[in-house]
Amino acid sequence: MIKNEALDALAALGQETRLDVFRLLVRAGPEGVPAGDIADRLGAVQNTMSAHLKVLAQAGLIAARRDGRSVRYSADMTGFRDLLAYLMEDCCNGRPELCRPAIEAATCR
Repeated sequence: MIKNEALDALAALGQETRLDVFRLLVRAGPEGVPAGDIADRLGAVQNTMSAHLKVLAQAGLIAARRDGRSVRYSADMTGFRDLLAYLMEDCCNGRPELCRPAIEAATCR
């Protein structure tokens, strides 16, 4: 991940609704959540939610897939892990292996 990608991801998560969406999708796991259900669960207007989902997808934090007539969203754990790795790559005085457990813990099992 390069600096601009990290900035995009952090900016996407720096908005309350988008952070709530991302956390909801992390909790949902790989199965994800249909777009309409995301808006319903968070009490948001559907067209506003679409804009938030687009920002998160462009930042590489969520992924969309067709599920019949709807679109199902899930957290992109690879994108999230890449962001964590970028933030932690210089940690521990140049010894990133000390931070590896935190990065690995961010992956879905």
